Amino acid sequence: MTRPPSGDRRTRVHVVSDVHGNARDLARAGDGADALICLGDLILFLDYADHSRGIFPELFGTENADRLVALRTARRFEEARELGARLWAGIDGDRTAVIEQAVRRQYAELFAAFPTPTYATYGNVDMPPLWKEYAHEGVTVLDGRRVEIAGRVFGFVGGGLRTPMRTPFEISDEEYAAKVEAVGEVDVLCTHIPPDVPELLYDTVARRFERGSRALLDAIRRTRPRYALFGHVHQPLVRRMRIGATECVNVGHFARTGTPWVLQW
Repeated sequence: MTRPPSGDRRTRVHVVSDVHGNARDLARAGDGADALICLGDLILFLDYADHSRGIFPELFGTENADRLVALRTARRFEEARELGARLWAGIDGDRTAVIEQAVRRQYAELFAAFPTPTYATYGNVDMPPLWKEYAHEGVTVLDGRRVEIAGRVFGFVGGGLRTPMRTPFEISDEEYAAKVEAVGEVDVLCTHIPPDVPELLYDTVARRFERGSRALLDAIRRTRPRYALFGHVHQPLVRRMRIGATECVNVGHFARTGTPWVLQW
């Protein structure tokens, strides 16, 4: 990681979310920063903009990826699951093992791209049990925990809430709320999903509301962090808004932009 000149006393932190396989830009995401924060979704299962990229088209081809995206976009989730079941029936080997092998290939490349220091939490499409195998020295994984960076306290809550999409790391509202509570009062609250505010949850391209956390919104109102940082919604209706004393920021769809959001103090 290339750090600021020694005469510059300001601390600079770069924040990314929704990396989805973009290891090339991730390797440069910490340039000029004192630390990198990653808010999850490292895995690329299927690129909705380029259906030839990701684990699904590697296994089943681009045409089937086209079909799956069309069904999910139309919110025909049951038909999408039926399509997936038919395709998996034609694959030799255990489904879980096949997916894990593909995920491991992506994690090996992505974790190798993380600079030192990196502070990371899980997204809803991530597989947390595998992270400890790939997080090298200098990468700190946090979920329901806090860390101090240059005098400011950062709290991290990973994962997403349950949806019809059934992505790998979706948890109950109660479990998510317990992690938010465990973090407590912080200067910067870092999560994968947004607080439960319609303007922050609506994806203008997918034309649907993603799930946000009511517990997270309540915590923001109660504890008043300086910032609440998140991702998850790739093309949000509103990227930034204030809730009381807190600046809420969608740090962007890093898989597309390749550019981190910058926090300085």
